[in-house]
Amino acid sequence: MRSRSVWTSLLSVMLLPGASISTPAEAHENGQSRAFQFDSLPLGAVKPMGWLRDQMTLSAEELGGQLFDFYRYVHRSTWLGGEYEYSELNEAVPYWFNYIVPLAWTLDDQRLKDQAKAFLDYTLDTQAEDGWLGPETTRQTRGIWARSLFAFGQYAEADPAETDRIVTALHKFVDLAHSMLKNNFTGLIQDRSQGDNFDPWGFGVSRTHELPISLRWLYEKHPRQNSEVILETIDLMVEGGRLGNCDWTTFFVDGTFPKDTNFKSSGFTHGVNLAQGLHYPSVLVRCTKNESLVQQTHDAVDMTLQYHTSLSGTIIGDEHLDAQSPQRRAFASIGTILTSLTNSELCMAVESMFSYTYLYRYHGTNLIADRAELAAFNALPAAMSPDWWSHQYVTQTNQPWSRNLTEDPYFNVATYSNTFGLEPNFPCCTVNHPQAYPKYVSSAFVRKGDKGLVHMLLGPMSVETSVNGRSVKVEVTTNYPFSGTLHYKIDADTKYDFSIRIPGWTVGEDAFVIINYGRKEALRPNNEGLHRLGVKKSTTEVTVHLPMEITTVSRNETIGVYRGPILYPADIEYTETSHQPLNWTDLQPLDDTEVDPCAKDHILEPTSAWKYALDPETLRVGDLAADRDDLPNATFSRENSPVSLQVDAYPIDWPIILDTAALPPIAPRVDRSEKVNLRLIPFAAAKLHIAQFPVARFN
Repeated sequence: MRSRSVWTSLLSVMLLPGASISTPAEAHENGQSRAFQFDSLPLGAVKPMGWLRDQMTLSAEELGGQLFDFYRYVHRSTWLGGEYEYSELNEAVPYWFNYIVPLAWTLDDQRLKDQAKAFLDYTLDTQAEDGWLGPETTRQTRGIWARSLFAFGQYAEADPAETDRIVTALHKFVDLAHSMLKNNFTGLIQDRSQGDNFDPWGFGVSRTHELPISLRWLYEKHPRQNSEVILETIDLMVEGGRLGNCDWTTFFVDGTFPKDTNFKSSGFTHGVNLAQGLHYPSVLVRCTKNESLVQQTHDAVDMTLQYHTSLSGTIIGDEHLDAQSPQRRAFASIGTILTSLTNSELCMAVESMFSYTYLYRYHGTNLIADRAELAAFNALPAAMSPDWWSHQYVTQTNQPWSRNLTEDPYFNVATYSNTFGLEPNFPCCTVNHPQAYPKYVSSAFVRKGDKGLVHMLLGPMSVETSVNGRSVKVEVTTNYPFSGTLHYKIDADTKYDFSIRIPGWTVGEDAFVIINYGRKEALRPNNEGLHRLGVKKSTTEVTVHLPMEITTVSRNETIGVYRGPILYPADIEYTETSHQPLNWTDLQPLDDTEVDPCAKDHILEPTSAWKYALDPETLRVGDLAADRDDLPNATFSRENSPVSLQVDAYPIDWPIILDTAALPPIAPRVDRSEKVNLRLIPFAAAKLHIAQFPVARFN
């Protein structure tokens, strides 16, 4: 067992401190933006295999794939002629469309494609004469933010038959958005004197960099003599964010960026905003070519990892940031310090995955891609029930039960937010979570120039594309991240450079590659973490072995346990009961007409002990079934866990505060005679878990 410092310390070594703050956007250098290190492939080129396909199929066949048929905020949304929205943002169906398109095409699922087509047809057919896309008809209700979520570009590339009408509609919308923004940033910054009520919390102003991503696609792929308007619209969005006091380059600065929980909440400290804001400086680089923003991107990631990232790889926050303690410290009005548990909202994991993927594709910093994988294999699936029919709003690092926490330990979410259900608190996570794995898969393979292909995000999957104008197919058979063995079968009609990203946690002589069943060769990743192979015009078989040692991460004098990229908490046995889903607004059961019979809210109560301190020197592998051909489905359940660890543990006194586990005791004294053998399983499989452990001190 090898001990190491926090993941972020590795990243810090690579990055220099300090960042120059960007100036307002100037001309876009004649429209030429700073290039990505890697280019994305068309949607549908990459397909999941193995356990990853199983998980995505569950999402498609269960909750994620059924919302269109029953969920009131989708099925009866104002976007589709209904009457339901969960907020003035009118974002539910745009979030849904943002995932249904990549989910449908990565799985090649015709039922989901038909759902996406139904929405596309309705939205384009009902586009307003002035170009507006959506159900809103008045200045007071028309907010630009939800339009940023449209997956129109992905749809156009996946289904070329629809490209022309999509592009035509987008140009009409851009012309309108351009005129709105020039008129005192109408649709972006609320003017109360005009009765505006499209963004009362300022989310759209905090996320002004999202629409420019889509507009750059339109500019680069289908400008239609409208380039100047597109680029000026991008500049106006950025400028509107500045005027709305949401310029992230002023936040990602040492001395301003918060390093604990004792700060005033703002649009910057909202956890989902921060997860999206991580790629704000890089979006600006594309507009301005201001290279100081590259360094600030690295600083933003580094500070977020150091001060506000959970052991499971996502941002910590019950809406607003919580620092790195597994509990939050909030001040009551009388000045008394209360201990309140720390959580990570599911949307934070989803948006973190997207940001880290975007940033690695742009900058090629290997450990940023490691962060995408860490969230993908831990934080995201931990918040999903094994059958993908329910989800948590917030997941705790130390979560001894999942139920209504009656003493209200949270800062800014409901007391039942850690239960698994249909809409346990705000419904954004219900309509947003299914985008995570489809976008992970669709970004997993990328091009490097005209002659290279890169496996960027690891896992079981295949890709069919072209290099040098010739067809290339790669199949990756693996149980990664449970296993460190990846087998590649490469069929190529041309010779080309094929590269595999080697995770930063992989070290030592046991990391090797075998080509065509020949001799072992050491892995030699470059500065981008890529091991390059020269592939010939033929069929090539490649086996990569990544050694997965057990490691520990120290945090606040406690530890987290990892094997490879997976976090291993204590496995807590539990009983499960279910009931009719509750309406998030009033906690009353939803009517049968508003739910699918399979959609339930669940309560998990522990039936095994969880108050233990560990002896980390005794960590060892227990069960290891990760190298068998097929992993059982559902993979992320206690019963099907492909790997478990064992450790000597000792019972301790661990207080309960505000109906949840208090801070982990520091170095508690234990009696050696009370030793037990404690089983640890992957974080995502342990729906009840203790992941941040006290370290035993012996009498």
